[in-house]
Amino acid sequence: MSRNEGNADPPPTPPSSEGVVQRAIFATTHWSVVLAAQDKDSPRSAAALETLCRAYWYPLYAYARRAGHRPADAEDLTQGFFARLLEKDYLKSAAREKGRFRTFLLVALQRFLANEWDRQHAQKRGGFVPMLAIDQALAESRFAAHPSHTLQPDVLFDRQWAMTLLERTLAQLQEEYVATGRATLFEYLQSCLAKEESGLPYAEIAARLNLTEAAVKMAVHRLRGRYREILQAEIAETVSSPEQVEEEIRHLFSTFGP
Repeated sequence: MSRNEGNADPPPTPPSSEGVVQRAIFATTHWSVVLAAQDKDSPRSAAALETLCRAYWYPLYAYARRAGHRPADAEDLTQGFFARLLEKDYLKSAAREKGRFRTFLLVALQRFLANEWDRQHAQKRGGFVPMLAIDQALAESRFAAHPSHTLQPDVLFDRQWAMTLLERTLAQLQEEYVATGRATLFEYLQSCLAKEESGLPYAEIAARLNLTEAAVKMAVHRLRGRYREILQAEIAETVSSPEQVEEEIRHLFSTFGP
């Protein structure tokens, strides 16, 4: 790799107006997945619901744990909740115009917990077909890694929802860099996303990658820009209008405050 700025990253895409960007974000969202999951007669329904389960099961699990349920019960609760979503057509009441998907899921879980879980669990533990495989050991290690015992369950839910979105964003960003032959560049630059103190100085990264320091700075600038674009797209899939994207980002990041 030569020491010139042009090789640090492909040329940026032409700038777009805010309106064009927002329309692009909302062109294909996971609300189409919700709609597919609503139609139980469709062969896509089960697959669509599984997609939602895999994306959002952990914030629900964390809520159940913080609400006082033991690990095994929290796992059953999460599985039972998703099974009941499909069985009772709860998703038919989910619609973009009604607000955030995060809020819909949390309210639905709270109702399930208050009205149905205790009775169902008392009758038969695990009395449903699991919607997805939950690695309880992994879930518990993740839960223990954030011992915010003073957080209310709904605040913890929002924080874990934010963590899920950030993880999905980072994973997609990494996939893009790997697919375009820039895996090594991503490996060195990812710590620069959050300006980690343990991250290497730009000069050292430049030396290791045989780039100029200016090229590294430009690559970091592009990395952060693309990261924000992906995050906005992820957020856009969970809110009811483009105008709510920035508001939702501010809210979710506020959950990491004191």
